[in-house]
Parts: sequence; structure tokens; C-alpha cells
Amino acid sequence: MKQSLQLKLGQQLTMTPQLQQAIRLLQLSTLDLQSEIQEALDSNPMLEISDESSSSDNDSGEKGADSSPSEDFAKPNDSSLNSESTNSSDENPNSSNEEARLDSEWSDTIPNELAVDTNWDDVYQASSSPGASRNDNEDMDFESRRTSSETIQDHLLWQLNLTPMSDLDIEIAEAIIDAVEPNGMLCQSLDDIYTGLQAHHEELEMDELVAVLHRIQQFDPIGVASQNISECLLIQLNQYDPNEPGVNYARKIIEDYLEVLGNRDFKQLMRKLKIKEAELQLAIKVIQTLNPRPGEHIGTDSTEYVVPDVFVKKVDDRWTVQLNPEIAPRIRINNDYASLVKRADSSTDNTFLRDNLQEARWFLKSLQSRNETLLKVATCIVEKQQGFLDHGPEAMKPMVLHDVAEIVEMHESTISRVTTQKYMHTPQGIFELKYFFSSHVATEAGGECSSTAIRAIIKKLIAAENARKPLSDSKITGILEEKGIKVARRTIAKYRESLGIPPSNERKRLV
Repeated sequence: MKQSLQLKLGQQLTMTPQLQQAIRLLQLSTLDLQSEIQEALDSNPMLEISDESSSSDNDSGEKGADSSPSEDFAKPNDSSLNSESTNSSDENPNSSNEEARLDSEWSDTIPNELAVDTNWDDVYQASSSPGASRNDNEDMDFESRRTSSETIQDHLLWQLNLTPMSDLDIEIAEAIIDAVEPNGMLCQSLDDIYTGLQAHHEELEMDELVAVLHRIQQFDPIGVASQNISECLLIQLNQYDPNEPGVNYARKIIEDYLEVLGNRDFKQLMRKLKIKEAELQLAIKVIQTLNPRPGEHIGTDSTEYVVPDVFVKKVDDRWTVQLNPEIAPRIRINNDYASLVKRADSSTDNTFLRDNLQEARWFLKSLQSRNETLLKVATCIVEKQQGFLDHGPEAMKPMVLHDVAEIVEMHESTISRVTTQKYMHTPQGIFELKYFFSSHVATEAGGECSSTAIRAIIKKLIAAENARKPLSDSKITGILEEKGIKVARRTIAKYRESLGIPPSNERKRLV
């Protein structure tokens, strides 16, 4: 084959470092964004937190420019965003003029865009700051320092140290505590624990092991280290006064008819115990005060807070959207450091300052892009889901990512990034943006109904059902058909399970 040279023209989508950074910031949650901004402040000397006291001294026009981003969906172009330009307005006029003069001087030396398929480190050296060498202990936030990591074993061992026991009994108790699961129940049988202890103490008897076990079961929480649910409940029931109404029948149910109670066969319970419904209600009420998993409240996980990214409220009969101004610190370029950059100086210090200045500008621009995109998508959601805001989940309209992507003229992947781990505060509550997206179900009238609305209807029907005769999935299907909504029975079961609602036989109650 003869070799030849050919020239071809083509287009290929490539991502610049600026675009990569903007996309990365776009998909960050509120907490991750705060960490990213703090990291940028620590590593880049050109960035600083905007001084609120200085901004309050500015005139009303400048104060308006620094206001939190908001937008009315009827006036999508009236939003005011906290960006690089607004941050510049917080400074005094002389500093703004100085920065404008420096911008014109650096235009020929600092590129507006980096070359595609490059990294930050290919153009700018990694910046260092005194904060980077801080002790790691100083980086721990208050929440991580006060969070308890106590386990059920730690809680029991602490009580064991306060209990007078012989050395052998302490060793037996430690073996029992090691076999306690996080829910408070034993994960090993007494025979297995006894066999393991006999390897070191051949003279040990089972009665001694049982005696130590009974002593541990009186530790807090009561009923811990039980072998089964029945034993756990009986240990807790022993703390009650036997003369209290319902206690004796409750004991009988736990000892002999716990499975029947689990099946909610109340008629069979009344027949076997030879009691009336009122007495059975008292017994069940006592059983409901007991905890079959006594160890669950020990060693709770760290608290997680939901900080809304967007606030929605009604002003003058019109729903308005406003970004949360408290989710991230307001940052700007430090003009004192920026003024030190010299145009024709190629020294190491000047190059360091110039590189950090350009990186700071790109970071602020990416933050502005994130705010604008989030506000635009949230406004579109509010515009389409006004029925939900006015009347609740039952008025939710079906909506998918493609619907919003067409309106805001963005790709579906961008909408997915914006709506992930972002929360909206509404009069109905705080919801993740993805909550407003749902599939549709056809109606008899030829319209569409949101799956979220169907879930809300199911929840409302079950909340109003007769506890003696709860609604089955088939019955709920028939009720929805009367409303003109065509849904299969297995779909109802799927929606019910997603709501955490048990089936009808488990919802049966005595009234």
C-alpha cells in the first residue's frame, strides 16, 4: 500500500481546566463546597473573606449588589448573584479603579483560557501557605470533637468496672460482653461462650456463667445480653409492678403467644387467654412500652444536618426563589496582594503572585457559574411545581430531567449534577431537588399523574383507614381506579414499601 499524507478537519469536544473546575463545583454539596472554599482560602493568598463591616459602610447601591441571589420565575433576568463583580463592588472606589487598571495591564500576559486537555499544575505551580502546615488537630471541627463514638461494649464495660466481682467473674463477664451485638442481643449461644471459657478454666460450671449473665442483664439498658426477644422483654417486664393493669396478661403473651401477637391474630389471643378486648388492649399497651432491641440507642452516629441551598417563599401572590447566602463565605480578591503584581517582572515571587491571581479569578468565576445554574434550575422547578407548593404532594406534576434541560437549555447531565445533594426550603418542608422529579402514570382522562402524587394519595388513604380492617393493596388499587388513576397492584405494593408502610396484615390494630 502506498503511503500518503491526508489533511482532515474535524470537531472534538474537549474540556478546559476552567470547565472541569466549574463542573466539579457544580456537583458539590453545601458542606463539600464550604470545604472547597476554605481550602482555596488557605492555599491561595489572593483570596480573602469579604469583610461584612466594610460592606455595611458602603452606599445602598453597593449594598444591593452584595445581596443574596434571588430570582422571581416571572422575571428570570432580575437575579443578583454574589460573584467576582459583586465582590469587587464591596471594595472602595479607589481599589476598584486600581484593579481595573491592573486588569488592562495584565491582559497580554495572563491568558483568559488555558489550553485544552491540560491541568492546573501544568501551568501553575502548587501554591503553599502557612495554613497548609498547621497541626492536623486544629483542622478538626467542633462537631467531630464532641461526637460520641461509644459502643455497646464500651457502655457495658464501664458499668462492669464499677461492679464488685471476682477475677473469674470479670473474665466471664468480658466474654459475654464481647458476644453482644449492637442491638443488645447475644450473637453466640451460652454453650459456645462456655466452651471458649472452659479452655482456660476447666473447673468452670455453667451455673456460674448463667449467674454472671443474669447480672449483666440488669445493666443499663435493661435486657441487654438476652438470648432471644422473649427473654429480653420478660427481663424488662420484671421491672413493672405485678399489680399494674395488663402486666400479668402481658407476661403470659410474651411467654406463650408472642408469635400469635406478631401475626396480629387478636381474636385468637382473646380466645386463648379468655379475656375481653379491653384487657387485651391494656396488655398490648404494656408490651409496646418494652424495647426488643435495647442496645440501639447506644453509640449513635454523628448528627447530620441538612442546610437548604435554596429558599422558596410567596411574595405578593408570586413564588420567589432565593439562594441561601449563608451556605458559603463571601470571598473576593485581595487588592493589596493583587497590586503587588508587576507586568514585566518574571521573578519567582511575581510569577507566584500572578499565577495565584489568575487561579483566584477562575475560582470566583466558577462559583458564580454554580450560583447562576443552581438558581436557574431551582426557578424552573418552582415554576413547574406551583401546585405542590400550594396544595402539597398530591398536586405534584410529573417531571423528568429532560423537561428542565430543555427549558434552561442545558444538558441533562448538568441538571443531574445541580440537583444532587442540593436542598430546597419550601412551605411544605425541606426537600432534595431530585424529589421534584418523578415518572408519570396515565389517567383515564388521558392525562398524567406523578408517582409522587400517587404515593401521597396512598399515604393519605392508609392514614385514614379503619385500623381493624386496613386497606389491602388490591383495595387501594380499586380506590385509585375510581379516581381515574390506572395503577397495578404490584405498583401499589412497590410505592407502599418505598414509604416504609407495612402490608395490611401488619397494620391491623385494636381500637
